[in-house]
Amino acid sequence: MFKVVLFSIFILLFSGCLDNSNLKLKQNQKVFDDEDRYIMFALRAEELQDYNRSSDFFNTLYEKSKKREYLYRSLQDKLMLRDDDKIISKVDDILDGKFDDFKLIRLKIVALIQAGELKKAKENGLKLVKISNDVNDYLLLSEIYIKQKRFDTALKYLESAYAKEYNEKLLDRLSIVLYVNLQRKKDAIAHLKTHIMIHGCSELICNRLISFYSDENDIDGLLAIYLKAYNQNHDKKIAKKIVQIYNYKKEYIKLMDFLEDSKSDDKMLLKIYVNLGNYKKAYPLAKELYNETNNINYLGQSAIFKYEDSQNKSDKMMLESVISTLDDVIKKVDEPLYLNYLGYLLIEHNIDVRKGLAYIDRALLSNPLSIYYLDSKAWGYYKLGECQKANKIMAEMFSREDIDEPEVLQHLEDIKKCIKSK
Repeated sequence: MFKVVLFSIFILLFSGCLDNSNLKLKQNQKVFDDEDRYIMFALRAEELQDYNRSSDFFNTLYEKSKKREYLYRSLQDKLMLRDDDKIISKVDDILDGKFDDFKLIRLKIVALIQAGELKKAKENGLKLVKISNDVNDYLLLSEIYIKQKRFDTALKYLESAYAKEYNEKLLDRLSIVLYVNLQRKKDAIAHLKTHIMIHGCSELICNRLISFYSDENDIDGLLAIYLKAYNQNHDKKIAKKIVQIYNYKKEYIKLMDFLEDSKSDDKMLLKIYVNLGNYKKAYPLAKELYNETNNINYLGQSAIFKYEDSQNKSDKMMLESVISTLDDVIKKVDEPLYLNYLGYLLIEHNIDVRKGLAYIDRALLSNPLSIYYLDSKAWGYYKLGECQKANKIMAEMFSREDIDEPEVLQHLEDIKKCIKSK
């Protein structure tokens, strides 16, 4: 863990030096003819992670040009090789007792940390902080104290640095020390939440708070931070997490509101509309999904939702539209749901009962025991006045299972009345 953290601090401290644009020199800035060629060789070696060669190339560039940026780069590559003693020796030779090149001193401190010479690293770090007053040097010094397990002292320097500059990398390290090392979990979370309220929810800080909330199993905290993160970057992965949490909490109205605002998952939104019986919204959304995907099932669903949403189920224009759409759908897909629905509409509204029964028979081929399809068939016989046939179907259904569907029970009652009346 410490090596990972130390490397991230190394990148933070020397990110300016690692900028390759600093190495692309104009023609009149060259000190020697092959300078550009050596730079290309060095950068290529770095790309291949051949730090021995890249360090040598940059050192040659330094010796020929005396430009310190090449020296920094050479020593940085030696850090990657853990060639700590050579780095320390080289820096000491160049500085010769002076303390005026902060970049070299930082490189030396990192090398001392890697070499386990924490006392010397701390001495140099304290001196550097006092002179430079740079937040990155506070961060580096805090890592020495963390390595020594002096977490309270490390925290002091991190808080001092963060007070100078609201740097999110400092805050991230500070929160880890509080949460992991000092077990001050509430304080760690409070620091992160305060930063987010003032400075926004960057990816680094949001992810750190998410990791803490996950560890605490704080579902409400997770949801709050995911919502903040989504409002900033509209990441689909974050939206998926929000949907999962709302589903887990069974807060379907809030989930519906989120999906309507975010448009992050219209398929899920359609399911919610259907589950809530909101056909007024389900109908146009199904049409929209059909136009986007050309999936014929969305067209079939849109027809069903249009009928279900209608206040007047006998409206002639509405029925013609729904029946026509379902007729087009079953020509392309032999789906029992649409066959039964189309057949039932033809029966219920006395448009063409026998044709309706033919559609229902096709639906029953795939599921001959479906109470919904059998109810439709019995209702067809009822409409034809063949109530004994209808009753026989119903009797077989009720002998197999308990049925409490209101519409089926009403049909059974009407069929029995029909038999008695005859």
